[in-house]
Amino acid sequence: MKIAAIQMKVALKQIEQNYKSAEAWIRKAAAAGADVAVLPEMWSGGFVTDDRAERLADINGERAQAFLKRLAGELKINIVGGSVATKKGAGYFNTCYVADRRGHIIADYDKAHLFSFAGEDRRFSAGDQLVTFALDGVPCGVIICYEIRFPEWSRKQATAGTEILFVPAEWPLPRAGHWRVLNQARAIENQIFVVAVNGCGEAVKDLQNAGNSMIIDPLGILLADAGTDPEEKLISADVNLTELDKVRNNMTVFKDRRVDLY
Repeated sequence: MKIAAIQMKVALKQIEQNYKSAEAWIRKAAAAGADVAVLPEMWSGGFVTDDRAERLADINGERAQAFLKRLAGELKINIVGGSVATKKGAGYFNTCYVADRRGHIIADYDKAHLFSFAGEDRRFSAGDQLVTFALDGVPCGVIICYEIRFPEWSRKQATAGTEILFVPAEWPLPRAGHWRVLNQARAIENQIFVVAVNGCGEAVKDLQNAGNSMIIDPLGILLADAGTDPEEKLISADVNLTELDKVRNNMTVFKDRRVDLY
């Protein structure tokens, strides 16, 4: 499975510009032969947590879903749609939609752990469901940005059968070191592939997103790395799922767990 991570410059509050940019990058990923294209968190409008979030919100995710369905079906590519701000009922959510090659939405996930440090919990409601799905028969899951700091959530993905964990993010440059270490740690301890896709460009005034997108194997080895220069780019890697079985059979972490103690 060839996976392409789209390290896209997200223009804050510029919805039309971001949709055009996302489409161009997805088309590049498809032209490069990717089976899966992955967008960053809040790619449509940026990580907005004040009252503007309500004006930027996609009602029931209708525009984002239609966009992903159209491109996935036309290009015959799976798309993990990062996340967008959505309004569902009376609540606002940070939502990831996943489209398969047929142009069907096969999963939607509302971010469960909200970044209170930046006030995300004051404008958004938290999801309460673990979400898994299959892409071309491969068990996959998604968590969003800040959630990489919660090892319990990634472990629940692994115990649910996830083999590739997608982590779309808008992670800031000052904490880029944490981003790299945490994603590699989640891959190693859960013996899964981790596809960590971060945005770049201005997050908020005087704060840049970190870039540093990575595709990581179950041993923590970087199969693809956008590097520390936070510029727009497409990175990709061929993920060999047989390697996962080799790692798990050699280092029997899951068999050796003491679930009676924890």
